[in-house]
Amino acid sequence: MRRSKFLLLSCLVGTLLSSCSKQPDGVRETAPSDYQKQLQMQLITAKPGDVITVPEGVHAFNRGLSLNVSGVTLRGLGMDKSILSFKNQVQGAEGLLVNASDFTIEDLAIEDTAGDGLKINEGRNITIRRVRAEWTNGPDEMNGAYGIYPVQTENLLLEECVAIAASDAGIYVGQSRNVVVRNNRAEHNVAGIEIENTFNADVYGNTTKDNTGGILVFNMPDLPQPGHSTRVYQNTVVGNNTDNFGAEGTPVASVPAGSGIVVNSNDKVEIFDNDIADNDTANIIISSYFATGFQGTREMSADYDPYPETIFIYHNRFSGGGSSPDGLDLKALKVAMFGLTGSFPDILWDGFANAEKLGADGHHLPEYAICVDNGDAEVLNADLPNNSNNIVVGGAQYRCRHEKLPPVVLAAPLG
Repeated sequence: MRRSKFLLLSCLVGTLLSSCSKQPDGVRETAPSDYQKQLQMQLITAKPGDVITVPEGVHAFNRGLSLNVSGVTLRGLGMDKSILSFKNQVQGAEGLLVNASDFTIEDLAIEDTAGDGLKINEGRNITIRRVRAEWTNGPDEMNGAYGIYPVQTENLLLEECVAIAASDAGIYVGQSRNVVVRNNRAEHNVAGIEIENTFNADVYGNTTKDNTGGILVFNMPDLPQPGHSTRVYQNTVVGNNTDNFGAEGTPVASVPAGSGIVVNSNDKVEIFDNDIADNDTANIIISSYFATGFQGTREMSADYDPYPETIFIYHNRFSGGGSSPDGLDLKALKVAMFGLTGSFPDILWDGFANAEKLGADGHHLPEYAICVDNGDAEVLNADLPNNSNNIVVGGAQYRCRHEKLPPVVLAAPLG
């Protein structure tokens, strides 16, 4: 990906006032700015109800920022105008770490952090709006893992943001509840948008393209909260074919390049009314913990459910995809079944299922089934539990419906 270019400004910021003048094209401030001290002090001394305004300009920081006071708003003048640059960061695991509730952040950018861009931990009533998190050098394993990273939050609205070139997930929501992720754009990340161990989440109106995987709904075994009840709808998930540059051993490192929407070990997932196209491995992948590359590296609690169940796929618009899957095994399978010029069907399932939830015919009991009500879309069952000895492609056995999940309603007020 080409290095992002913006109108670059040099700002001399006093304690109370700031003024800016245009820099020559291609020049960025790299030494810590005077504004670093000012913003650090504002965050340290903030009180509930404060609105902290980030002025226009590229403001260089060499240390991470943190906020531990609830009821604060951090607001810039636009995600391409108020830019916090951490290109020469020497201290801190994040660009901005927030441990607070009733927090709003909007209209600014966080660039080139050593670790995660924006992390929000254990907060309630959080709004993240028009925030851009980007590594301007493009995809690189050495980039920070997460661009926008709310974890263990409740009542979260994440909208109109941009995430680019994270080495794990551009937008990641983990171990949270009551979540809306809408109208965002994620490009050139390993995972564009990832919902992990979260329940009651609506993910809609987003555009994910040129990632390794577009939208992921995961449930990991070693976290205190399971994930379920996610609706993924009205998204554009196109051409997510970037080579996987995730760090070895991380869950996303096992995601094949060319994955559109991936459901792994998660239950009660609805995928509907999306435009899903040209994802070279498959437009939708449904998989279990056992099909990943990290078994044995994580402790699996007794109550962890490693199987994806109660999946409902309907009324999506599929085109292209499946023509050039990632990995030698998948390539060989595609050629063997569909020829050199053929393609996988739109939906791939690894075939792992809980034997206690199968009927006498070997298929899921109705309440746990993978249901597809999507025109002529077919499912390839890769039969991985039996070393792919009985691979089946079909549609009729998946023609069923589940009761639809209710919309997520965020508790008021949110900023």
